[in-house]
Amino acid sequence: MRVVTPQGAIESRRFPVSGSGPNPDRLFLGSEGALGIITEAWVKLHRRPVFRKQVTVRFRDYARAVEATRVLSQSGLNPANARLVEREEALYTGSSDGSYDILVLGFESADHPVEARLKRALEICAECGGEWDDDPVSGNQGGADAATSSWRNKFLRGPYLREYAIARGVMRETMETACTWDKFAALHAHVKAETHRAIREVTGRPGSVTCRFTHLYPDGPAPYFTWFAYGDKARLPEQFQAIKRIGEQAMVDAGGTVTHHHALGRDHRPWYDKERPELFCTALKAAKQAFDPHQVLNPGVLFDPS
Repeated sequence: MRVVTPQGAIESRRFPVSGSGPNPDRLFLGSEGALGIITEAWVKLHRRPVFRKQVTVRFRDYARAVEATRVLSQSGLNPANARLVEREEALYTGSSDGSYDILVLGFESADHPVEARLKRALEICAECGGEWDDDPVSGNQGGADAATSSWRNKFLRGPYLREYAIARGVMRETMETACTWDKFAALHAHVKAETHRAIREVTGRPGSVTCRFTHLYPDGPAPYFTWFAYGDKARLPEQFQAIKRIGEQAMVDAGGTVTHHHALGRDHRPWYDKERPELFCTALKAAKQAFDPHQVLNPGVLFDPS
């Protein structure tokens, strides 16, 4: 990786892996341009998949659906896609009639057929009460079952429809986090309850709060909360920020990070200040002083300018 800083350029060496001390790449990744500008990066490429299979699994019990995804994440099967979508969101997207949650499950490989891995994954789902259609769809030609296609189409259109919704007084936001498996149930309940409360208090009306898993890890999920609220057009920015602050505070209070992959920006700074150890902030400020002594690179994004 090559990084240009006000004090000069830094170029790290290419290794598949290295144990020789702290990695300079990790210092710059996630720093949001506050320490330097990444101008070149060595990236890992994978061969295009040849074998694909996907299926939508239905669950009547959300807790058991979560348990299925936990077991999957720790099984070593490594699904290419495993998105657990709550029934309310699945209903909005036409992927469910509202009586069940769905797990969008897929496997792919550039080297070998994936039926064996999918079969074992479905056995895990069945042990947790999952149901599915008899014949998983082959994705070799881009195929998908009706539920998966419907959810995917609505997911991709959502950001575009957001602009039309705002013009009509409808607020929409996503809040994403990550937590360990032992904390998820409490986090899920707390974030939904607090965000519902915030919507009602701020707008005077009920709203919608849904959750899906965007990523899975052996030690925890990445829950992605989406909320909708109908507000006052003259006060939308103020109302939006008030609801967002309460929802994100609930995530952090319940043991989640303030962001899994959206990064910080200035929206998330207040929670990063609490999440980050104070002594680490001191070291980060020293690095900032070494690379950017005149504080010209994105000042204030990681900590207040000194």
